Amino acid sequence: MASPDLKLAPIAHAEGVVALPGSKSISNRVLLIAALAEGTTTIDRVLEADDTDRMLEALEALGIAFERDPDKRTCVVHGAGGTFRKRSARLMLGNAGTALRPLTAVLATVGGDYVLDGVARMRERPIRHLVDALRPLGAKVRYLGNDGFPPLAVSGQGASAGGTASIRGDVSSQYLSALLMALPVAHGADKAATRVELTTPLISRPYVEITTRLMRRFGVDVGTPDPQAFVVPAGARYASPGRVVVEGDASSASYFLAAGVLGGGPVRVTGVGRDAIQGDVAFADVLARLGADVRFGEDWIEARAGRPLDGGTLDCTTIPDAAMTLAITALAARAPTTLTGIASWRVKETDRIAAMATELRKVGATVDESEDRLTVHPLAKPRPAAIDTYDDHRMAMCFSLASFGPRRVRINEPGCVAKTFPGYFDAFARLVR
Repeated sequence: MASPDLKLAPIAHAEGVVALPGSKSISNRVLLIAALAEGTTTIDRVLEADDTDRMLEALEALGIAFERDPDKRTCVVHGAGGTFRKRSARLMLGNAGTALRPLTAVLATVGGDYVLDGVARMRERPIRHLVDALRPLGAKVRYLGNDGFPPLAVSGQGASAGGTASIRGDVSSQYLSALLMALPVAHGADKAATRVELTTPLISRPYVEITTRLMRRFGVDVGTPDPQAFVVPAGARYASPGRVVVEGDASSASYFLAAGVLGGGPVRVTGVGRDAIQGDVAFADVLARLGADVRFGEDWIEARAGRPLDGGTLDCTTIPDAAMTLAITALAARAPTTLTGIASWRVKETDRIAAMATELRKVGATVDESEDRLTVHPLAKPRPAAIDTYDDHRMAMCFSLASFGPRRVRINEPGCVAKTFPGYFDAFARLVR
């Protein structure tokens, strides 16, 4: 049984090297696309965590064959060529948005009889905008509980390609990613192109670029005629490239890079570098602009203390997950730090704006919050605190950094990190003293 809390003593220094787990965003996208592709795909460095477990359980329930070797961090997926062998299933997807949302789009596109559900928090995370985009294409999706939220029932023959689909981009980029991943397996996709138009500005665009780059690896080249439109061409079909290597998780890298800055460093993360396809590598550039000493290699990033950290206003639209780490580094800044472009925090594993403000105040910080921003003032009088994690892996990992300095921190329910990084606190402990 996991410990109900974890006590962290005040930390004076951090230094070392961390091999990052595979990216959650890349792992779940590749697993699903490989399942839909023709041929067999070997996926190296796939993430071993709860979210990928939920995706693999779902693929197994849908009749996809695969072999998983945790020791070698590989998964061999035998693609089903654009469909699923089992046309009826009930899928329980926990709180894995990177599983539930794309699976909703794909199942509503290929057709069959399916139920998709998750934990209580997943039933509070909106999915209406994805469903609204699928229905005009012929998909049949019903809400089994509250309107606009999971659980969902999918039935019928599925969606058809052709014409134009419209979708909002200002709530979650996962809606657009899910729709794009599904369109190559739509009925008639061999003869008709489908244009997807955004009705609102797109947040977290780098996450959509992860999707389109991975689709290209599997033979589907999504056109982008303008910033508000995406085109899946006629004749697009997924074909296995044979092997895909998953990058280290750039969001997880943010905690260790911040530890290198707050604890002197140097701290190096491996598995992700300057040319990574994940937008969250830009977190390292933000640290550098604030005053940290940051260095890059082909497959690594390293951070250490530089000049005292600046504050200021930071637009976090393209790095929403890594931006949470900035809320903690702001405690050590010389001036208030305002994070903008974070409205999507409200619909994540918890309401992260409210949760972050509440827990920062426990350690003695002055915090101002609004619907889409958070301002953290430099910490003048730190105090020990028991941090609630809200069953949110990123809350637990972020607040491990609050133990730098003269205060003790207790992390309640630290086991929630199993969602994406089961070994996080062990890795953290190896760096610090």
